[in-house]
Amino acid sequence: MGRHLTFTLGALALLAPLAPAQVAVRGEVIHTLAGPPLENGVVLIRDGKIAEIGPADAVQIPAGFEVLDAAVVTPGLVDARSVVGVAGYYNQKKGDQEQHEDSSPVQPELRALDAYNPREALVHWVCSFGVTTVQTGHAPRELVPGQLFIVKTVPTTADDAAVRPFSAVAATLSNAAKRSDKSSPGTRAKMMSMLRSKLIEAQEYASKRDAAEEDNLPPRDLALEAMCAVLDGDVPMIVTAHRAQDIASALRLGREFNFKLILDGASEAYLMLDEIKGAGVPIILHPSMKRASGDAENLSFETAARLEQAGIPFSIKSGFESYVPKTRVILFEAAIAASHGLGFDAALRSVTIDAARILGVEDRVGSLEVGKDGDLALYDGDPFEYTSHCVGTVIEGAVVARGERGQSAGTPVGPNKKR
Repeated sequence: MGRHLTFTLGALALLAPLAPAQVAVRGEVIHTLAGPPLENGVVLIRDGKIAEIGPADAVQIPAGFEVLDAAVVTPGLVDARSVVGVAGYYNQKKGDQEQHEDSSPVQPELRALDAYNPREALVHWVCSFGVTTVQTGHAPRELVPGQLFIVKTVPTTADDAAVRPFSAVAATLSNAAKRSDKSSPGTRAKMMSMLRSKLIEAQEYASKRDAAEEDNLPPRDLALEAMCAVLDGDVPMIVTAHRAQDIASALRLGREFNFKLILDGASEAYLMLDEIKGAGVPIILHPSMKRASGDAENLSFETAARLEQAGIPFSIKSGFESYVPKTRVILFEAAIAASHGLGFDAALRSVTIDAARILGVEDRVGSLEVGKDGDLALYDGDPFEYTSHCVGTVIEGAVVARGERGQSAGTPVGPNKKR
């Protein structure tokens, strides 16, 4: 497919997003993820939602619509586990690093919503590659580092950008959660006992509240309320575990307390394919190019392909990086997996509709269908080809990034036109 660049676009400046517009996006190839690719197609967006999608000769573009053209159009990318907006671009511990609170090993009451900065440059940076939705929050550096939430990558308030203000409780079963001094947890057995104790405490708390009269309720406990949300099935527990022994422990805990479990990282998942599939547990897989060290020393470029072959639901994430620039880009991570046995179609699903399904937001994002959010990523070639560019990002009908990073979303450039 030849290169096709009809407008230069830039990463977001720290501006309010454009208001949702009436937008028509034309693509030489549109990957809807709801069916086969559509050649020479058009997507119409009205009031933030997809209103119509079909072949160019069958879809009439109304007068007044802004028309955007691209070689390849996909749904906006969905990053299922990130720290962007909580971790910042400049890696200043006392400035833009809010992803790690080290005062306690178990702190499920910490809300990602309260720590998230929607105008953080790192959020705008990933948006400029086509990432429109992220589940972000506290990093896996404590046993229970806090909560996660799902948010659109737009520079508005966290409340307005939120898709789900409380989407999961994060937990960590790896060396990253060990305490180096004499405080707990210092071993894997202690990690599991502390998690069990907190879950049992939450069960007892719920029982007391259920049995108490309205005017004699026990004092509120935000940490236990968050764990009750897991036990009640309102949100999953996302457990970061790389080694096979830690994956087995996470599966065991999920069975014991019958909560919705999502594995995160899972570098050695290929050693436990039958067990994971039998448990019906999805995986948010480590970035393909994650450093193979520590608990992740046995990771493989081919794990995504093996999960696909085994029929285990998975997505590919950006995850957490302890060094600048503090995040990866799932577009490139999926590309590496595609070239190591996963293939184009499955790789694209892993960062769109499959990620959305794992997060439970497939009714809004992840595919291009009438009624869903008008979130699109526009490319001038194969999205997984390194020399291709994201030439535009549209979120709920607003053009929020315009191609070559450095241009602001509020600066009209190139031959964008009204029909």
